[in-house]
Amino acid sequence: MTTDRSAHIARFGSHGAWGWWGTFSPERARRIEELGYGTIWLGGSPEHLRPVRKVLESTDTITVATGIVNIWNTDAATIADEYVEIDKDFPGRFYLGIGAGHPEATAEYKKPYGAVVEYLDVLDDKGVPVERRLLAALGPKMLKLSAERSLGAHPYLAPPQNSAAARETLGSGVLLAPEHKAVVDTDPAAARAIGRPPVDDPYLHLRNYVANLKRLGWSDDDIADGGSDALIDALVAHGDAASVRAQVDEHLSAGADHVAIQILGDGDPTEPLAEIIGA
Repeated sequence: MTTDRSAHIARFGSHGAWGWWGTFSPERARRIEELGYGTIWLGGSPEHLRPVRKVLESTDTITVATGIVNIWNTDAATIADEYVEIDKDFPGRFYLGIGAGHPEATAEYKKPYGAVVEYLDVLDDKGVPVERRLLAALGPKMLKLSAERSLGAHPYLAPPQNSAAARETLGSGVLLAPEHKAVVDTDPAAARAIGRPPVDDPYLHLRNYVANLKRLGWSDDDIADGGSDALIDALVAHGDAASVRAQVDEHLSAGADHVAIQILGDGDPTEPLAEIIGA
């Protein structure tokens, strides 16, 4: 890539708020913007970008990114056309994150690397700029592709040690924006009780995530039976707000440009997000 990515990377800020499609109502989106977060991440695999437009309409300046659009259940040309319309209405604020998801979820899943390349080729043909798209990437091959064909990588379910390894693969000047889960609760047992179920089901049963954890040195015993306490603690930051902030910021120390915080548990996520960003 010949374009300068630094200004685009700066638009994300150091911290973002990650939530499933529909998590961020207009009121919550505005609150996250007011708190000073740089980016709102919309996770899941929708077949269109209408939820993106709703968040953009309810905010003024915050960056909005998909984490991710799944290539298997969306048509690349259609998504590209939607991107162009959104960027026309909200210039410079939306970044299109795409990825191949995981094989267990999609009957059509085969040769994900080649499929992502083909999807990117369509985005090229339809005028989606390289610097305005991101790739879900865990393994070295997809990380290298994200550096070559997009602004950078958005790893999911990855501890800070993954950010160090990913930065080494990506090189400098490429966005690295991992997601990290968090529970603001000073009782470790209670925090793990909230954090373990959404980690275990489905991710500790999906081979791409399991393979990445093993690549980082986690054992079969760590992954079995809902995850060891050590693994859950590495994947779900917990404690008081200052402790959570320190844990998610380990990604930044390890080489990430940005960390997208996903609040787990019931209730309004903007309350713990306010505590964390203010810590």
